[in-house]
Amino acid sequence: MGRIVAETTVTNRADGDKSIECGMLVDTGAGALILPASWKARLGRFVRSDPVELQLANQEAVRGEACGPVEIRIHGFRPVWNEAIFLTGEDGEDAEPLLGYVILEQAQAAVDMLGHRLVPVRYIDMKSLAGAAAA
Repeated sequence: MGRIVAETTVTNRADGDKSIECGMLVDTGAGALILPASWKARLGRFVRSDPVELQLANQEAVRGEACGPVEIRIHGFRPVWNEAIFLTGEDGEDAEPLLGYVILEQAQAAVDMLGHRLVPVRYIDMKSLAGAAAA
């Protein structure tokens, strides 16, 4: 699969003047919005900040910091509110900015594997809820 990079703006909702705009790698194997730990100061103070543990693709557990709320605007899609997880990558390097599947689903964006791009999804998936109601 090729790399899909989506232009995205992340804004600290506690301080609307603080935002970051960059290309973020779409990673459907990740759940959250991941940002390099060194970028945290650029977004100012957050209403909430909690330590979290994450598991990498190689099964290694690492610690990050979940901060929010932030507004996430993937260009061409509806803005969503969630949290950003700040992470230092392997060997102390900056982690790569990643857009995970939870953010993509909230923004109603899907991966077009053939076109190597994001495409709009008309409906938010609620199939599991419909099955539960019928039971």
